[in-house]
Amino acid sequence: MASLISESAESGRSISPHTRIRAGTEGKSGHARKREGAAPHIKVQAGEGARVPTEYKSLLFPPSLLVLKMFTHRTATAATKAIPSIRNFATASPAATARNHKVVVVGGGSAGLTISHQLLRHGKFSQDDIAVVDPATWHHYQPGWTLVGGGLKTKEELRRPMNSLLDPKLKFYNDGVASFAPEDNSVTLSNGGKLNYDHLVVVPGITINYDSIKGLPEALADPDALVSSIYGYETCDKVFRTVKKLQGGDAIFTQPLGIVKCAGAPQKAMWLALDHWKRAGLYNPQNTAASPIKISFATSLPGMFGVPKYSAKLDELRKQRGVEGLFQHDLVAIEGNTAVFNRLDTKDQVKRHFDFLHVVPKMGPHAFVKNSPLADQAGCVDVNQASLRHNKYSNVWSAGDASSLPTSKTAAAITSQAPILVQNLLSVMDGKEPVATYDGYTSCPLLTQYGKVLLAEFKYGGEPKETFGRLFGIDQAEPRRAFYYMKKDFFPWVYYKSMVKGTWAGPKGFIN
Repeated sequence: MASLISESAESGRSISPHTRIRAGTEGKSGHARKREGAAPHIKVQAGEGARVPTEYKSLLFPPSLLVLKMFTHRTATAATKAIPSIRNFATASPAATARNHKVVVVGGGSAGLTISHQLLRHGKFSQDDIAVVDPATWHHYQPGWTLVGGGLKTKEELRRPMNSLLDPKLKFYNDGVASFAPEDNSVTLSNGGKLNYDHLVVVPGITINYDSIKGLPEALADPDALVSSIYGYETCDKVFRTVKKLQGGDAIFTQPLGIVKCAGAPQKAMWLALDHWKRAGLYNPQNTAASPIKISFATSLPGMFGVPKYSAKLDELRKQRGVEGLFQHDLVAIEGNTAVFNRLDTKDQVKRHFDFLHVVPKMGPHAFVKNSPLADQAGCVDVNQASLRHNKYSNVWSAGDASSLPTSKTAAAITSQAPILVQNLLSVMDGKEPVATYDGYTSCPLLTQYGKVLLAEFKYGGEPKETFGRLFGIDQAEPRRAFYYMKKDFFPWVYYKSMVKGTWAGPKGFIN
């Protein structure tokens, strides 16, 4: 009965908020953080974060019986009791010489932790048989950053020390990856150490390329500029500060061309901001011409969402709420208070004035993946879309954002991908062929206002695959209050309580 977690499949790893970070380190693997383009530096006080607005406090506790049942369901209770607590932190180990492991997992995000612990729970592995490689200090529940951007949570409460989430039986290499040698069954770490493997799982996520939009790093780092983004640990809490600061003018929300973590997240920030401005008397959906604030959604897509069913509903909401749709607009530069877009349909370049700008940076594969023998032409790990096994190297596997799987990149997808990958990897270890198949399931709990969420669930081809529609006959394209509390309360809870420990399978609920 339980549904799924959503947003970034690699929702996990970063560094100290006082350290200058590099692109690709927020909310995902710290791999190659020194090699990618510079991310904006915003100094954040310890404990700083958005406080819950007084007018939203009535939304903090779920009245929905459906959600309460999900929290107290006896299946969940039994499964929670069955989850062993990790009493001792995993020890980070240097790799000055070659080390041998049955499985090496590259990436300590949602996919890496889930897959590592699911493998471990099968009881076929001894101490240090499975190694996890990631240079990050912190693991972040990145789907919660939309809530931070809406003033509903603080970013500090959504993170955990990386080594506290790893079972002591796992060998943790707190380092990055320099290169892969699949012909030699080895991985070279950033410190020069070498790891040998029987099987390799590549799940480092993707990197955020701030420098791909001219002027973006500087605008994000400027505390006086009303330019922000929910896509980074150091920037997500700037979003609500700038939303509250805007008293009038043009507000633009963007979605880039190319791959993006959770394609619904760009407009989640918009819908929450719109609702805030509406409650503050600064925006009137019925009379936008007279409203102090005007809102535009600039997306590289030809519609509001990639799945026709949900796109139609979201476009209906856009028109009802008076939001201007700038379709096939790709942000390429920020010049003061001017946003520069490439028009993908006309090939023209257009400029728009803004007083507030929420930016979703461009994203792409890490260089150490893109430039490796494991990558396809797009730079993603080239795997079979059903088995998650590499198309050339039979002992290499991938899932999540770094993979070539043609589905939306969300943590919800990981809840379905991980069990498939684990089952098939174990079958191959036993000398059998992989038989489990992944159907492309993914999900996005899309916030449409404070108190309501449209729960999009779909599989390959954009075909809806709705958990609650199947169970109760409801239309999940209709935003609902129950789904809001799942997004705000249940999903963050089950993520750290169960998913990263390998005991949560999304629509299939808790697993052993």
